[in-house]
Amino acid sequence: MLQLEHVGSTAVPGLAAKPIIDVDLTVADPGRERDYVPALERIGFRLTIREPWWHGHRMLRADEPPCNLHVFGFGERDRYAAAKRLAAFEANSAGEHVMQYNVRKQQVIRGIYRRAFVAAGLLEP
Repeated sequence: MLQLEHVGSTAVPGLAAKPIIDVDLTVADPGRERDYVPALERIGFRLTIREPWWHGHRMLRADEPPCNLHVFGFGERDRYAAAKRLAAFEANSAGEHVMQYNVRKQQVIRGIYRRAFVAAGLLEP
């Protein structure tokens, strides 16, 4: 593990949020699951999503407390985290609900997906 960060709505004081904690874990190489998945499974997480084409993204879930643990390598993870923080702050400041929060971060998400699809050979550069 290189970095662990509480993200999402529950990370923003005073922002309405669903009762699920979102956490981003940065590791040196998300593809080396043997380096981190067994330890997380021992404490109650289960691997539920594997998206190696999207910057190595993995997601593990835990039930108690409810938690989505997103695993990334370096790079896009930081861009996405910054977009989430800004979107949450702006939506919270404007008294908006989750749909406006999602719209606020949509451009960054689409850019990340585009780069991932190009890298995977699914789109032309």
